[in-house]
Amino acid sequence: MSLPLINHPSPNHGPRVGGPPDMLLLHYTGMPDGQSALARLCDPASQVSAHYLVGEDGTIWKLVDEERRAWHAGKSFWRGERDINSRSIGIELVNPGHEWGYRPFPRAQMEALIALCRDIMGRHPISPLRVLGHSDVAPDRKQDPGEKFDWLALAMAGIGAWPDPLPADQRPAEPGEVGRLLTHLGYETPFSRSPDGISWENPPPSESGGISWEKTGENGLGSVLTAFQRHWAPESLGRGADRQSVAALRALVRLSAEADLAFPGPDA
Repeated sequence: MSLPLINHPSPNHGPRVGGPPDMLLLHYTGMPDGQSALARLCDPASQVSAHYLVGEDGTIWKLVDEERRAWHAGKSFWRGERDINSRSIGIELVNPGHEWGYRPFPRAQMEALIALCRDIMGRHPISPLRVLGHSDVAPDRKQDPGEKFDWLALAMAGIGAWPDPLPADQRPAEPGEVGRLLTHLGYETPFSRSPDGISWENPPPSESGGISWEKTGENGLGSVLTAFQRHWAPESLGRGADRQSVAALRALVRLSAEADLAFPGPDA
């Protein structure tokens, strides 16, 4: 049975660089209504797009073919990669966002998203820790899809990862541990150039248009930790590196190792 889609082509796309997509990137539209978002995603002047748009009632619009590079991530980073648009399939979810009255994502929308993600993953090998939000890859700029998005429900449907800490993970963080864990998970941090001796060839963040570390709080981790919490520890949002956040971080880094998920350089 094919997934019901409304074809609504956007002119905003280009060729992919570096092979087929291996990442799902989720966004909210952050606009007052869905029709405004649909119009903007298909407006040549906006220079933005996504592969799919999912309405609050579960309607799915197909905007860009998966073989093409949609324009949704902007300046971004994950595990040494900066051209996230080339590596990902972008899905926009209709939601006013933090600026226009952020609200939970309705059941019909979540069910449609799960069906869409399963359909996409049937065509592309996407590892759990490569199902991400816009704020994960651009924490200094973005908040979406945000703390009200039900990442747990997505993971329970077999899409993405969710932490399962062990009792030993509940111990307090050691000095410098949070930064190392965030780096190894994939976030851009002040340590991303050479985490534990792994050397990246890309320039330091200050030279590459990435994170502005002077804006990220103590030790340059403020917005990055917030992005992590929005995705994997929403109850800890705004509480700093509390035990729940640290335990979730430890569990996810361990999951990454157990699943043999590589920590690739930019050319991987």
